[in-house]
Amino acid sequence: MNIEFYRPLWGRDRSFEKMAGEMCQQGFAGFEGHLPEDPDELKSFQNECRNNNLKYVGEICTGGAHPDAYWVPDRKASVEDHLNDFESELQRILRSELDIPFINCMGGLDAWSIDEACRFFEKAMMMSEKAGCLVSFETHRTRCFYAPWTTARILNELPEIPITADLSHWCVVAERLIDDEPGLDAIIPRVKHIHGRVGYDQGPQVPDPAAPEYAEFVEAHQRWWERIWLSQLERSFSSTTLCPEYGPDGYLHTEPYSQKPVADLWQIMMWVASSERKHFESFININEMQAGGQHV
Repeated sequence: MNIEFYRPLWGRDRSFEKMAGEMCQQGFAGFEGHLPEDPDELKSFQNECRNNNLKYVGEICTGGAHPDAYWVPDRKASVEDHLNDFESELQRILRSELDIPFINCMGGLDAWSIDEACRFFEKAMMMSEKAGCLVSFETHRTRCFYAPWTTARILNELPEIPITADLSHWCVVAERLIDDEPGLDAIIPRVKHIHGRVGYDQGPQVPDPAAPEYAEFVEAHQRWWERIWLSQLERSFSSTTLCPEYGPDGYLHTEPYSQKPVADLWQIMMWVASSERKHFESFININEMQAGGQHV
């Protein structure tokens, strides 16, 4: 099993051309995020992906309250509203004709009942299967998978849901590390993709994961990612995927008054990709030795 890294489009502050050059230099496999809406930006994005042989992990956000904040679900949007958004964005992504290994979805609403959440996931999975593209559903605040205990209840009803594990959100919701949460056990056999952002008990993003004061939280997330990788090996995955999804919008800490960022997002992403590549290689080597030297 190998590992592929995807750069988030979230918080883009430079041209697609510059981003593509940086990604190729650092060994990223592709982009992940919301497909550009503007026709000129979309064309530029498509050209850079094709010219640099970069893949694209699409992103679907359902029930958006406003076009400028499409990732925030409207409290009043119905299950049908969310499903309509899902189908519309799924088709828009597929029409891009990019190299799409799978799509990530921030879907549903945290306030729904288990029955409503299951109705959404069941129909969304049917749509993705009909379209011939795997969609993985993210553990994310404001969404159906906002908390480990709710997620476990939904997976008890629909255990086949593919999962994107963004465990940083669960640290905030639980206000603690989640090693002992049954919800973690519930998702591990279903995880397709990892969002490699490190959260802590008071926030979804440590200011800088390289800083020694956050080592405890980095090590905790690495423990959880290793459990996911082991499950993926057992499921005969040929590759695993990770997005160092660090971003702005209140996630990146800033200084008071000046709002100057305390760290550089691209430098953080490169650090995560480098450190997790080494971490993954060490994990694979240990498992090869434990398997008697057989290739896994």
